[in-house]
Amino acid sequence: MPFAAAVSTDSDASLAVAEAADRVAEGLPSPQLICAFVSPHHATAAGQIASQLAARFPAAVLVGCGGESIVATGREIENDPAISLWAGSFGDGAHIDAFHLQPTDTPDGISLLGWPDALDDCDPKRDLLLTFADPYTFPITDLFFPRLREDYPGLAVVGGMSSGADGPGQAVLFHGGETVPFGAVGVLLRGVAGWRTVVSQGCRPIGRPLVVTKARENVILEVGGQAPVRYLHDLFETLPERDKELFQRGLHIGLVTNEYLESFDRGDFLIRNLYAIDRQTGALVVTDRVRVGQTVQFQLRDATTADDDLRSLLRADRAKHPPAAGALLFTCNGRGTRLFPEPDHDAKALAEELGPIPNAGFFAAGELGPVGGTNHIHGFTASSVLFSDGV
Repeated sequence: MPFAAAVSTDSDASLAVAEAADRVAEGLPSPQLICAFVSPHHATAAGQIASQLAARFPAAVLVGCGGESIVATGREIENDPAISLWAGSFGDGAHIDAFHLQPTDTPDGISLLGWPDALDDCDPKRDLLLTFADPYTFPITDLFFPRLREDYPGLAVVGGMSSGADGPGQAVLFHGGETVPFGAVGVLLRGVAGWRTVVSQGCRPIGRPLVVTKARENVILEVGGQAPVRYLHDLFETLPERDKELFQRGLHIGLVTNEYLESFDRGDFLIRNLYAIDRQTGALVVTDRVRVGQTVQFQLRDATTADDDLRSLLRADRAKHPPAAGALLFTCNGRGTRLFPEPDHDAKALAEELGPIPNAGFFAAGELGPVGGTNHIHGFTASSVLFSDGV
């Protein structure tokens, strides 16, 4: 197998790294890539962890970050110490280029320095950016995504925003044999065949699709010619009792990603949160830009819907692609036992649907993954990248 993974819950960072590294090396002695994810319990030992891993796997590229909770094969370690390692070997034709993007003041404003030179040789339709970023210091929506859309359209980004830190300068980001406290780290994977992304947003639509007839920036003033709040009031009265409870607990909105479809289903929306309601005008403030003419539909999320969505996407992948041999999973820190009645949900679902393939990841403060062919940062989402065995 070209992939291996291991986790240690030892409270001693040095012992935990040694234990996990030994188990990884048993399955893959000479990996090309090591991804490391550590809980906040090991944050003060992050530099030691990086140097220890670099010494153990000198030929491998090392990246990773800290997470509030940690994902391993079939497990999600919440509230306890954990170090999870994932290793991959992609063959002689693969190229793995590490990067550390740093927001820097310039005469023209903030710029990102540290882009890998290999981007100039990448194939945006076939290559992948695995990215881990500090939510306090990295301008992912203002600079990172726009630069990629302009210069490398179609290049997929998968990963997440590190979590578990309390403010700027406290992030744990692994970059080679050292750590950095700000910006974003990751790798550009070129010439790696058989990868694909699975982004489960965990919502289901209610009501009917609506066209935005009046909007300003991220404020929806009218849908279908009426104030959104008026539509929602009428919709609420038609819902079954269970959906009324979910409606009151947390309503979301889906932005259609492909307007040319004849009908829209669960996977055709980019899910965004409702930020505020203007009760005087009936307008809605959402956490993304909305344009006039865009189709939207309101959405509900609960544990059952999130489970159904993730499992259906994994089953669809299994039916369409060669068997996955390894996976990285980045799930929202609002999932886990905060959403599901039992622990280990997302990691266990992946193992049950695809088999106990080597898997690692973390609970993110924002998950990265493409929807509708465009990269986005998500919330309450399980974003994963699956790799086949050299296919």
